[in-house]
Amino acid sequence: VPLKPCRNLVLYFHDILYNGKNAKNATSAIVGAPQWGNLTTLTVNNHFGDLAVFDDPITLDNNLHSRPVGRAQGFYLYDMKNTFSSWLGFTFVLNSTDYRGTITFGGADPILTKYREISVVGGTGDFLMARGIANVSTDAFEGDVYFRLRVNITLYECY
Repeated sequence: VPLKPCRNLVLYFHDILYNGKNAKNATSAIVGAPQWGNLTTLTVNNHFGDLAVFDDPITLDNNLHSRPVGRAQGFYLYDMKNTFSSWLGFTFVLNSTDYRGTITFGGADPILTKYREISVVGGTGDFLMARGIANVSTDAFEGDVYFRLRVNITLYECY
């Protein structure tokens, strides 16, 4: 029996990586790097070994300057030497008139793939014990400093 979705929403999160010059606007920072790397710039070899934490604004559209509906908080770890790939662990902390609560995600992110699926592993508030899939795509990027992800969330367990 195919599962029927009980909820679908599309949100965007905007990541601005600290690069040594943008402390005022940065929403993420490298907190771990391989011995040959540093904590200000991403490493060569597809950023392998870099670990960044983030506290990014979430918007309902793709405009960085739109009113945030919450924060995306978590980390990404670049985990492959031969291609751009990361592992994501993060929570959408939503606090708006439309959504209240959290949605927690975890999984592999093969960055060069147009559409990637990340597991929805739980939630609170309006998303209590949520389960589902987030279809993630890179909506925009500017070098190693800024990227925006479009996150199409389809929940199959809603309470």
